[in-house]
Amino acid sequence: MPQNRPSPLQEAQEEKNRLLGKNIVKALSDKGYSAQYVEDREDALREVMALIPEGASVGVPGSVTIREIGAMAALKERGNQIFHHWDPSLKPEEKPERLKNENSADVFLTSTNALTYDGIFVNIDGIGNRVSGMAWGPGRLIFVVGINKLVPDVQTAIQRVRDEATPPNAIRLNIDTPCSKTGHCMDCKGSQRVCRALLILERATMGRDIHVILVGERLGY
Repeated sequence: MPQNRPSPLQEAQEEKNRLLGKNIVKALSDKGYSAQYVEDREDALREVMALIPEGASVGVPGSVTIREIGAMAALKERGNQIFHHWDPSLKPEEKPERLKNENSADVFLTSTNALTYDGIFVNIDGIGNRVSGMAWGPGRLIFVVGINKLVPDVQTAIQRVRDEATPPNAIRLNIDTPCSKTGHCMDCKGSQRVCRALLILERATMGRDIHVILVGERLGY
């Protein structure tokens, strides 16, 4: 049986992704990041595993992307110590210490809410653990970024986070916010609001070993 070949539309989209990825990799490199473009999540996982030493501890904040590429299972199978506060066995009183462990691990493995064409990361956080780990940490920082996270500019990035990333995340976590009922940002003032800390990384922060893996498929929110 002949293998299914991609349609002309699929081929055009894949080439568009490659061109976009190539240009953003250059922009990121100019800003002090080690960046690369890969075709799919399987390639992304291979690159992630190559960047994380076997004996390293790994902190993983709330990231759907990292779980979608299979990194959690692969790291656990290899024997890496993983710190993540989404651990279902974690007791509420243990969460603060786990959040600290995430940020102090040898490797901080995460995604981003949005990345502009000129290489600026935009993230919004509720607790602040994720954005603090992105801005500063003692170990290597790895971003895995799906093609759906790419936007033209910072203003579009902020809007993307509020209207495309936050509502489905609030719905998934059963958080009682207006956006979980309307599907878009209401700039709420409630106690359950998850958009509280905004981080814009214009360049790689000083002294950090930061790697970015752009992936030519949709990943995460």
